[in-house]
Amino acid sequence: MFKENQLLAALDISELEAEKNAAYSRLLQAKRNIERVKTLMKKKLSSQRDLDDAITSVETTRANYRVANYNLEKAQLFSPFEGVVVQRYTDLGELQTPGSTALQVASLTGNLIVRVSLTGEEISLVHLNQKVEVHLAYLGVVDGKISKIPAIADSQNHLFNIEISLEENQITKPFIVGQLARILIHSQTDNLVYRLPIEALNAIDEQGKALITIEHNNKPVQQAFTIFKLDNDFIYLLAQDNAVTLDVITQGWNKLPLISTKK
Repeated sequence: MFKENQLLAALDISELEAEKNAAYSRLLQAKRNIERVKTLMKKKLSSQRDLDDAITSVETTRANYRVANYNLEKAQLFSPFEGVVVQRYTDLGELQTPGSTALQVASLTGNLIVRVSLTGEEISLVHLNQKVEVHLAYLGVVDGKISKIPAIADSQNHLFNIEISLEENQITKPFIVGQLARILIHSQTDNLVYRLPIEALNAIDEQGKALITIEHNNKPVQQAFTIFKLDNDFIYLLAQDNAVTLDVITQGWNKLPLISTKK
C-alpha cells in the first residue's frame, strides 16, 4: 500500500550525484575563466576569440549541468495517487535499462475499467465522458462513462480499444477482474436508415448493395439498398427523406417467386 506522492522506487543515485557535482564545478570554473579572459584583454594579453570560446564553454557546461540535474530528478518514482502495488518487475540492486517497467500499480478508488474494441466507423460515434450502460452477468446494469479513447487503432487487429470507468456501488463490489461485460452505447447520426433483422438480407449484389425482399402490391419484390452498416443482429440500409414504410419478408423469401426491380 502507498499514499499519494510517496516514493515507490529509486535508482542508486551515488554516481548521478557525483556527476551533478562535477558538472557544477566545471560550470563555476568556466565562469571564472570568463573573468580571467576579460582581465587579460584589458592588459591586451588576450583576444576577443578567447572570450568567445570562454562564453561558449560556459553555455556548454551549463547544459551538461542541467542534464545531470534532470537525470538525478528522474531517478526516483513517486506515486501519482493512493493505491497498491500489484506486481514488481525488478529486484533490489538489479541493473535497469531505459524504458523498462519497474512496478505495476493500481488505484484504490475509481479503478473499475471495462475495455471495449470498436471499429473505425464506431469510434466516430463516441466521445469522452459519454454515458454508457454496462451489463454484468448476475450483477445487473451499472452506469459507466467513456474515460479513454485512443488516437490510433491497435496495430494488430486495427480496432480502437476504449476504456469505460464504472461507478462504484453495492453492485460493483463483487466485480471480478477479467469478467466479461456487455456494453450498450447510445449514439445518434444524421443518416436516415432502415433497421432490419439480419434475416431479411437475401444476398449482396455486384455493386455491394443489399438485396431485400419486400411486399409490393401483394407481390414479393426484391430490391437493392445501400448498406450503411451491419452487426450480428441487424442490417442498416440508407433511406431517403421521403422514404416510405417497407413491408419486409424475413422468412420464406427463398421459396417465393421474386420480381427483381432496380432502385
